[in-house]
Amino acid sequence: MSARPPVKDWATDFDHLDPRWINDPYLIWDEMRQKCPVAHTDRFMGVYFPSRYDDVRAIAYDPEHFSSRKVVVRETPPPANNGAPPITSDPPRHRLARMVLLPPFTPQAIDKLVPKARTICNELIDAFIGKATCDGAVDYAQHIPVRMIAHMLGVPAGDGDRFRAWIKAVLEDGITDETALLRGVGEIREYFTAHLMERRKNPGDDLISYLSQQRYPDGRFFTDNHVLGTVQLLLVAGIDTTWSGIGSCIWHLATTPGDRRRLVVEPGLMPLAIEEFLRAFSPVTMAREVVTDTSINGCTFKAGQMVLLSFPAANRDPEMFPDADKVIIDRKENRHAAFGLGIHRCVGSNLARMEMTVAVEELLKRIPEFSLAGDVKWSEGSVRGPRRLPLKLG
Repeated sequence: MSARPPVKDWATDFDHLDPRWINDPYLIWDEMRQKCPVAHTDRFMGVYFPSRYDDVRAIAYDPEHFSSRKVVVRETPPPANNGAPPITSDPPRHRLARMVLLPPFTPQAIDKLVPKARTICNELIDAFIGKATCDGAVDYAQHIPVRMIAHMLGVPAGDGDRFRAWIKAVLEDGITDETALLRGVGEIREYFTAHLMERRKNPGDDLISYLSQQRYPDGRFFTDNHVLGTVQLLLVAGIDTTWSGIGSCIWHLATTPGDRRRLVVEPGLMPLAIEEFLRAFSPVTMAREVVTDTSINGCTFKAGQMVLLSFPAANRDPEMFPDADKVIIDRKENRHAAFGLGIHRCVGSNLARMEMTVAVEELLKRIPEFSLAGDVKWSEGSVRGPRRLPLKLG
């Protein structure tokens, strides 16, 4: 990425691709909440950034004024016909696109996948458990949701490297490089078009087959574009967000030995700990497009501009969470927004929570002692998590 003009004032000229934001956004958000709770920048064709929980919630629950047609802030508009329903759908179309995705992601459906997740985690651990070091992101976290979603979609797990390259192109490189974005989207569509055509002829027991058999209220089968957009959503949103969440859990445990050792001896704390990791290290910042001029808590949002809807910032608001910047692994009250708020709350939350839980459980069972062994590289863009996480084992 070429050098970007440095930010001189976070309230009036913020840049979420600035290295300071990428490496440690929390101090920046604290400053914003105190001095300018709704920041604005003319970069990216105009973007607002609310940093308080109440403001984020108000926008998330207002699809009339804040559209989901565009959910990523980019230097250039997204390509045409690149919707990913239901996340890029507004009412009334949103409801149907979301409802068909609920059955495959119920708690009961996800419970059946736990053995598969444990097998995947242990196969990955087998490859580095005898070594002195490993990369907690590259060798472990990044593979788990890739293999799980490949299993659910009925596509080869061996194509994981291609999936990761597409995700980087769409969610990171594509923010500033339209060519990379179009290439990534095009390759995703081409890959899954072939699988969809096969499933339309020979449906199986997988999510692509399931989606290919769904119908609109008038009886028509979902269009290819609808199915491909939804599969793209499952691939891009379902993989990057979860591996980022898993990586952040491991980063915290590598840098906070007291919490790591406590979870080893008190595994019953794991559900509370995972919720706290989700709150403290929420990976996802979505975006909304302002449809009409509207005001929230005294700030006017201008039509045509974008809003970075930062659930991670909302989850660090001290007005909502006592000791918001402390990671408290036995925190009891924890109504975090890691999976979003409003009609677009994450359909795959049960899957993501399960994968994070199993990943941490299996790692601590087999390698209870590990620490950071070098510099961490954090991702750029709308999803935050470690891309390089060097660990010393034992």
